[in-house]
Amino acid sequence: MRKLLFSFAAICTLAGCMPAGTGGPASRAAASPIGGLPPMKTFSSQPLESVRASNRDIARDFLDLAFQLESGRELPVFTRFEGPITLRVTGRAPAHMRNDLNRLLARLRHEAGIDITLTNSASASITIAAVKRADIQRHLPQAACFVVPNVSSLSEYARAARAVKTDWVQLNARSKMAIFVPVDSPPQETRDCLHEELAQALGPLNDLYRLPDSVFNDDNVHTVLTRYDMLILRAYYAPELRNGMSRAEVARRLPSILVRLNPAGQSRTSRGLSQTPRAWIEAIQTALGPGTRPVARQQAARRALAIAQNAGWTDHRMGFSHYALGRLTQSINAQVALSHFRAAQAYYTRDPVTQLHAAHVAAQLAAFAITEGNGAEALLLTGPYLSVAARHENAALLSTLQLLRAEALELQGRPREAQAVRLDSLGWARYGFGADRAVRAKLHEITSLSPLNRGNGQS
Repeated sequence: MRKLLFSFAAICTLAGCMPAGTGGPASRAAASPIGGLPPMKTFSSQPLESVRASNRDIARDFLDLAFQLESGRELPVFTRFEGPITLRVTGRAPAHMRNDLNRLLARLRHEAGIDITLTNSASASITIAAVKRADIQRHLPQAACFVVPNVSSLSEYARAARAVKTDWVQLNARSKMAIFVPVDSPPQETRDCLHEELAQALGPLNDLYRLPDSVFNDDNVHTVLTRYDMLILRAYYAPELRNGMSRAEVARRLPSILVRLNPAGQSRTSRGLSQTPRAWIEAIQTALGPGTRPVARQQAARRALAIAQNAGWTDHRMGFSHYALGRLTQSINAQVALSHFRAAQAYYTRDPVTQLHAAHVAAQLAAFAITEGNGAEALLLTGPYLSVAARHENAALLSTLQLLRAEALELQGRPREAQAVRLDSLGWARYGFGADRAVRAKLHEITSLSPLNRGNGQS
């Protein structure tokens, strides 16, 4: 399931979430020529990075993804669909959801080689149920969306939630799946659910924090399936594999499968990243998940950072540990938060695989620069990452970066350029944040950062 975590791209002012008054950013936004919001923008095909991992690492990842659940429970046998796969949509799915699903299915056919098609038949292999977010959370309060075997509706799931047929560990093959996605969430969140849950319905059920370039990671940094993910899925449906195989049987066949599917991976050096300890995973989930008091969140984030430091990590997980602590201290101590964001960025910029991670942190650093009135620094921080956000189809991040750049341009006395960038951001914001009120709230939040808008009693 896709867990509810703090949005990686969310911006809260590092100066302490300054309250809005009546004469600063709200009045400027209202007086601007924005008026009614522009049409929602959507992505077309984007060029994705090639897979940079070694086949040795991919084989290890494949086995850990395919033979474990996110809870840590072992799966005794390999399972997948056999033969052509059909998929239907039930409920009142909006047009943007159907468009995103069609694009995803085309990618699965082309990049992963999976024979999957849409149908209206009730006997479809996979049912995507478009339901309300509240209906999902009535069943799984911490889930944004989820996938279940051997059911086709929420009512059927409610009757069989603890039955053997919905227990992944008991599966010997896959023939029927249901995916529950929210239709009243922002379009990007619905799209993200389609990618993650359909990938898990078809393939791996586990998530691994050690994967830097994958949707199969609970950090929620990657929100659309990457080239790495498509390679994993293509290997999942390799003719050498079949239902009921043990881990050892799959392991024996993987090397030759990967030589065929990813010949470049044979010469790449293994990174050999260590396993992620359960204690770190639980600390991160406590820090960033729902239902925890602020003090407990901060304690959990410090615990996660200590575990990462004691493990001697130098990869993206260390960066994420710093990022989490920065997020949780930014409204309490801006300078401490800034130090953690800078530390996170130092880890992320070392590796070309973690450009998207770096883009998220650049937004946080640019927000701080704007609160300090440093428009030039904010422009330098955000400039390299506009294309990164677009390439990874993250409209929420792209619009946030553009809104930050608009404020930076205002600080530099370039209001016309600022307004053009701001207007361009709003179409992406409609896809990334959803309802008009959410878009206007994001606009207001970021304009509140600038010292130009903190007059008239605002602080």
